[in-house]
Amino acid sequence: MRVFDFFRHADINQGVNEYRIVPGALLLDVRTAGEYNRGHIPGSVNFPLRLIYQAEKLTGKDTLLFVYCQSGARSRQAAAALSKMGFHRVKNIGGISNYTGKVEA
Repeated sequence: MRVFDFFRHADINQGVNEYRIVPGALLLDVRTAGEYNRGHIPGSVNFPLRLIYQAEKLTGKDTLLFVYCQSGARSRQAAAALSKMGFHRVKNIGGISNYTGKVEA
């Protein structure tokens, strides 16, 4: 890892584009239900961070998961937790605050 890689943020727009072309992938919004209901990326599934330990009820551990939140902090926590739980294909794509595509309520 280069010194400035730590400061580089995930590109949610690139992540959403990648999600859309990967068959069977899931786009997880780990914000609260209220935040999700105020606006979310089409096709995403709301799975709040506080419930992340129940992720095995949602999908198998080999599913490619694209995880986002508001700013990237909760999605970083969720991605770390999912990896510790044995999910092998997890990508933190950052925060919806940087998303430039269509949002639905």
